[in-house]
Amino acid sequence: MVDVKWNKKTYKKFIDYLYTLQDKKYKDFHFKLLKNDSIKLIGIRTNNLKLLAKQISKTNYDEFIKINTHETYEEVVIHGFILSFVKDFDKLLKLLDDFVKYIDNWATNDLVSASLKQFKKNQEKGYNYILKCLNGNDYMIRFGLTLLLNHYLNDDYIDKVLNISNNINNDNYYVKMANAWLISICYIKYSDKTFEFLKTSKLDSFTINKAISKINDSRQVDIISKNEIKKLRR
Repeated sequence: MVDVKWNKKTYKKFIDYLYTLQDKKYKDFHFKLLKNDSIKLIGIRTNNLKLLAKQISKTNYDEFIKINTHETYEEVVIHGFILSFVKDFDKLLKLLDDFVKYIDNWATNDLVSASLKQFKKNQEKGYNYILKCLNGNDYMIRFGLTLLLNHYLNDDYIDKVLNISNNINNDNYYVKMANAWLISICYIKYSDKTFEFLKTSKLDSFTINKAISKINDSRQVDIISKNEIKKLRR
């Protein structure tokens, strides 16, 4: 695939190839999880999408992105996974500005944000980009929160992360669930700070209670801590 020159003809062959990877049982299962009837799903397992993205990243991936029709879930996810191989962080941020417009479901959001490990080595620039995401639409906010969850739970950023979480004022279900998830992972990594946060947070009861439920579901939290955290339910 390294020598592929991307054009309408080669892209059509690529789409035809995607359908040869279709797993119909997986398609039915994944479609139910996405809970979005407007999404066109081929039904390809995530590991295969990652492998394809890695191969495409060795070609002229800029042309691939330009010609990508984004008509299916898989095309969008492959676009996102390609970005995980971009070494120039400034270029990555510019490419992300284009990519985030195509996010229309939680799975695309979460898979791609987790794959962008470049944020760990470019914390300051990445953090400023995340702040921009948090001023965007619902899925951009979720994208920002999951970038924090995956790449910013460290000593330098934990206080900033909790402050951001506390100031999320958005009623979208997927934003609230991402925030609850973020809080739960904060607790696993910084239990004392997050316990105090939960005691005083101004967040709505839905988000707080979901975070507490996720904490209680974790095998990384001991039973004594779980009993204490349950007392903070609203």
